Amino acid sequence: MQRHRPALRSSLLWLPALLGFGAAALAQAPAPPSADTLALSFDAARARMLDRSDKLAAARAAVDAKELQRQGLQGLGGPTVSISGLAYAYNANLNLDLDPLNQKLGQAGAMLPPSLQGFVSRLPIPQLPNSYTLNRHDTGANASVSAVWPLYLGGATDAVRGFVSAQTREAQADAEQAGHEVDTLLVQRYFSAQLAQRAALLRAQAERTIAQHDAAAQKMLAAGVISRVERLQAGAAYEEARRNARKAEDDAALAAVALARTVRAEGSVAPQTPLFILSTPVEPLGYFIDSALVRHPGLGKVAAKKSQAEQLHEGEEALRRPQVIAFGTRELKSGNADWVAGVGVRWSLYDSVDRNALSAASLKQIEQAERTDAQARSDIALLVERNWRALENARRQYLEMKVSVELAQEVLRLRTSGLREGTSTTLDLIDAETNQAKVLTERAQAANDYVQALAQLLESAGLSDSFSDYIARADVKVN
Repeated sequence: MQRHRPALRSSLLWLPALLGFGAAALAQAPAPPSADTLALSFDAARARMLDRSDKLAAARAAVDAKELQRQGLQGLGGPTVSISGLAYAYNANLNLDLDPLNQKLGQAGAMLPPSLQGFVSRLPIPQLPNSYTLNRHDTGANASVSAVWPLYLGGATDAVRGFVSAQTREAQADAEQAGHEVDTLLVQRYFSAQLAQRAALLRAQAERTIAQHDAAAQKMLAAGVISRVERLQAGAAYEEARRNARKAEDDAALAAVALARTVRAEGSVAPQTPLFILSTPVEPLGYFIDSALVRHPGLGKVAAKKSQAEQLHEGEEALRRPQVIAFGTRELKSGNADWVAGVGVRWSLYDSVDRNALSAASLKQIEQAERTDAQARSDIALLVERNWRALENARRQYLEMKVSVELAQEVLRLRTSGLREGTSTTLDLIDAETNQAKVLTERAQAANDYVQALAQLLESAGLSDSFSDYIARADVKVN
């Protein structure tokens, strides 16, 4: 290449703007959102999602259903008063056989004294019909009021109310968990869309730069200052840059669709809150573990399950105890109305169901819930520690990549100067351009890893709603 340097210098005089294009293009700001694009900050996107999320609406509906059920059973075990009425009509027929009576009448004279038998025999004795049908029909109405009041049911009603209340708390824990999950999902899609957009921009800018280098290489080949192999290498680099740009564009489009669906937007969404980093560590690990053991919805659900098991056990025990009820009923009519009132007692002395086995089963369910709670606390503490360490690793990785970015920029500067001086080739400059885009994308990815790890940490600690506070505290913005 030494003998080509003068020719190379002269052939590149027509490229005064090209050689410094790469670094300037990579620092170019993205275009402003179009008219049909919804520009949203993270807080605005979160408010929109919380208002329109079907998952949250379903969770709230489940809580409302259980709460209404709990309210509906608050009076369980109280008096029940009912009124009943009836109207009736009837027709009754009774067939009477009169043959035996006729026979008795015919034999009645033989039972008289002899002096009267002759007299009676001269009297005509009428004959009754062989049968006779009696008919009775009538209509009527009746109304009464009745009351039943369970005085003592062995605690069964309290167990039912307690069980439904525990189900309500379980639904509330599920709703809280759903809230944390949609917050984390929003963080994932919001900042991933921003990262994908940034990567697509860097890849597109690299493609445009390398395209101009490829065109320059073609002219240099025609001028005889580079070999055909170098020309093919430049063309292959351009084709790779095109493929990378198309893939990054597709990834950005898919990420934008996912974000728009998450916030229920009709068009596209332009994230306005940049990726961020807290250059100093967040709160210590113990802070997040303590918060998780108090606020994690999973522990609330396990506690609700344990309460349900306890109430089932109480219900089983209540069936062993006597039941006492008061009752009364009275006809609704003026005058001398019929009525009845009293107290009833019921106590099962023998039951075909094995109550001892059922009671033991409910105690095992309580033990299961206690064991589950202990395991959940251990698992949640481990999850929090894993997420906390992932956050710290992402923070350190981002800060340490500053040297890589500076190196890539310096290499690009040297390759640009070297191409002017004839000490570098076009392929060297293309490699430097590609490497800078790659390093910038990787550092943005490290920032996204930090944001996603922060969201995971806050979810595991039950602090997802404080994500915006960390945005406000961030001292590094990846614009």
